[in-house]
Amino acid sequence: MIGTKQALLLMAAGLMTTTPAGAQMAASKAAETTSAKTIVDVAVEAGTFKTLVTALKAADLVGALQGKGPFTVFAPTDAAFAKLPAGTVDALLKDPKKLAAILTYHVVPGKVMAEDVIKAGGAEPNTLEGQALDIQVRDGKVYVNGAQVTTADVAASNGVIHVIDTVLLPPSSK
Repeated sequence: MIGTKQALLLMAAGLMTTTPAGAQMAASKAAETTSAKTIVDVAVEAGTFKTLVTALKAADLVGALQGKGPFTVFAPTDAAFAKLPAGTVDALLKDPKKLAAILTYHVVPGKVMAEDVIKAGGAEPNTLEGQALDIQVRDGKVYVNGAQVTTADVAASNGVIHVIDTVLLPPSSK
């Protein structure tokens, strides 16, 4: 069992490489620990989710993701937000309703662990936004609506974070 700092190091290391499903499962086992920190606390401490945290504040969702849960969050990094067309993040920060829809599309109620998805060969869980995600295992890697999971199963007291390399947009927001 590892501590939060080791889990964050695993998360940071995972951001630098693409991770095959087998390695994701190994990282999953290593990162699966009981953290005293909420999903928001873990994201803030990681330092690679500044845009996500800013967006959560702008959409007034911080309190919800600090709640009891459990939640599964597919968390785009700052680099993922940087892939959006110029001006998109600023426009979304000024439109809290649309921003909240996009952010809740990244959250699944319950605790979805990578190992379960890999064993099942995929999943289609409903998000808090209301629409389902398409999670697939292809060529030994896990994808959520085409976004690659770069680090899986980062534990928090109220759920789990899976780091993704692309911001997910609900079909109605594209």
